[in-house]
Formats: sequence, structure tokens, C-alpha cells
Amino acid sequence: MACTNCSSGTTENGIPKGCGNKGTCATGSCNKLTVFDWLANMSLPTGAKPFDIVEVRFKNGRKDFFKITDGNTLQMGDVVAVEASPGHDIGIVSLSGELVKVQLKKKNIDYHQVTLPKIYRKANQKDLDIWTAARGKEEPVRMKAREIAIQLHLEMKISDVEFQGDGTKATFYYTASDRVDFRQLIKEYAREFGVRIEMKQVGFRQEASRLGGIGSCGRELCCSTWLTDFRSVNTSAARYQQLSLNPQKLAGQCGKLKCCLNYELDTYLDALKDMPGMDTKIATEKGDAICQKIDIFKGILWFAYKDDFANWHALEQDVVKELLAQNKAGKKVSAVEDYKIEQEGNPQKDFTNAMGQESITRFDAPKNPKNRNQNKNRNRNKKPHNAPVSKPNHPKNKRD
Repeated sequence: MACTNCSSGTTENGIPKGCGNKGTCATGSCNKLTVFDWLANMSLPTGAKPFDIVEVRFKNGRKDFFKITDGNTLQMGDVVAVEASPGHDIGIVSLSGELVKVQLKKKNIDYHQVTLPKIYRKANQKDLDIWTAARGKEEPVRMKAREIAIQLHLEMKISDVEFQGDGTKATFYYTASDRVDFRQLIKEYAREFGVRIEMKQVGFRQEASRLGGIGSCGRELCCSTWLTDFRSVNTSAARYQQLSLNPQKLAGQCGKLKCCLNYELDTYLDALKDMPGMDTKIATEKGDAICQKIDIFKGILWFAYKDDFANWHALEQDVVKELLAQNKAGKKVSAVEDYKIEQEGNPQKDFTNAMGQESITRFDAPKNPKNRNQNKNRNRNKKPHNAPVSKPNHPKNKRD
């Protein structure tokens, strides 16, 4: 949700309350890849100094670690000017204190050995004005950049543009299936926009993470809100969960398989350990019965004979194991239908009109032809309004 569409309530004047950043969110979305500081209300031990490294967030969830050099204490939400190459960049402190050590360890960064970039100062009003003006140019620059790439016949897509906080450099994020020679493209961009150009290729999942959106579940994309590591997803995850292998339903907005296919995969694998597989065959006197479907929630397996795949027979999980044990001992089962689950008949549902309304097709019924003929006769006998009324005693009405 952008700052203009904040859903945190409105003031008396109808202005969104927001998070207090006054439109300088820098992420394009509220609470995007944020970390809750559960140590914020705890004081440091006596004599301990605050950790001098903070995490700074930039546009679309891009984060980096910076070292405090002036000795000041920074809090979450402070807008700071940090070291960049070249010039400086503007970002928002997303995490400070002891939790930064946890994030550094998670990302395998040894802050004792690695020289981290520095924080120059807290951003002043001039820095914010330059930063806001640079952010306002990103959308028209992106549209113009796409037009130039099309004119040069390059098989690439410019998905996003990010200006540095001082407005001296612009990073163009693009996606491409093959290798792209963009040497001429950089020259055109530098001549058109007059800034330092940097091209950065991202994957399709990273592109969806940067741009964000709403998934088929109705929520914001996981990759743009909290998911940071993109694990490989293959079609076997859908097979284990017995989902329809429909690319339109299994693919996300990035065009790849949805990351949420891996969420419940471990639960399905644990449940399938105690159940016979899809390749299970039961030797019977009528022939081999092959497994057609498995329901891990109910513990039921469906079997059908080779010469009669249309008729399925539902067997419980424990019964199938007993039959397989008999086959293993060299005995054939009489028939699988002798062990099938007796399914209760579907109860007849009598739907009544609870609202007491008439049928919506009442206007479609033809009218009674008798009533129609009566109406015609009535219309014939009626006289027009302008017709003269005859009087019985009038001399013109008398016969000669």
C-alpha cells in the first residue's frame, strides 16, 4: 500500500494518518519487509554502549548495513544520508540495536573484518527536497527508458528505475531471457537523462518482489512483504499435494511456480510416509487393481481394475496395508470390492424459499388465452373519448 492509499485511518480533514514519514516512505509500501524490534523497550546493561551499526532500508525493500561514525544514536524511522558510490544516498533506518547483530549473523557478515559504509548525518530539509524531486522523476524516466529499449530492438524489459538520493545516479532494473548487449543503450540513457547510469539484471521472482502486487489469495505477495529467500519450486510439489497441473493456476505473477507450494509440502510428505504410494497394485482373483487416487486427510485410497478403469473402489488405508501383506505372503485377494467402504446415500436436500419471495420466472409464464380474448372484447365495446354521445329523444335519431 502506497502512502496515498494508507489504510491506517484518516484525520478530521480526510488526510490519511499514515506512519508519520510525510510521504518519504522510500519503499513504496507500508510495512514492507519490516522487522519487529522486540528489544526496543529493554534498557542496556550498565556501562554498555549501543551497537554502532544500523540497518538502512531504501526503495522496494532494498536494505544494507551502515556504521555510525559521529557517535549519535539512531532510532528506527530516522531518515539518514549514507555513503554511496559516488555521492550519497538517502534511506530510512529500519533496524537498530542488538537485533542488527542477529541480521548480520544471518547474512554471514563479519562486521569485525568487513569495512561497512558510513552514515554521514541525519537528512536535512535540503536532502529531503532533492530526494523527493529525484523520486518524482522515476516513473517518467522508466517509461522513456522502455521506449528507447524498444527502438534499439533489445529483448529486455525495464521493470523499475531507482534514483540515488542526491539525484546523480539512476539504477535501471531489467529482466531478460538471454544475454543483452546494452552498451549503446547506456549511451542513449546518459544522453537523454544526464545522470550516471547503472544497469542491474534481476530475475522474474525478484522483479515481482520489487514491484509488489496482490496474489490470487487476495493478499499482498509474500515476496514483497516478508519472504526474503527464494527456494526452488518444481512440479513435484504440486503432485505430492494432488493439485491440478494447470500452469495458469500454479504460476504466480512472476510467471514461475508459486512459492506457497512449498509451505505445506513437508506436511504432505510426512502424511504420505505412512500411506501406500500411487504405484500400489493389489493382486486379486479378478486381476490387478491399481491405485487411482489418494486422500491423505481421510486416509482413503481408490482402486480400479485394469480392464475396468471407470469403476473405482474406495478402501481405507489400514485395509490396503493388510491386502498388500497378503500379496506379499503369496496370497491373492478375492476382490477389492469386498473390502470397499460402504458409502452412505446422499441425503435429498429440499431447498425452500426462506425469504418468502416469488419465483423470478413468474414473468416468463404465458398469459391465459381466455383472459386475453376477454380483454379484446372489452376493448371493442369501448367507445373513443371524442365520439359523440347519441341521445334517444333527439330528432336526428328518430326514423322517418
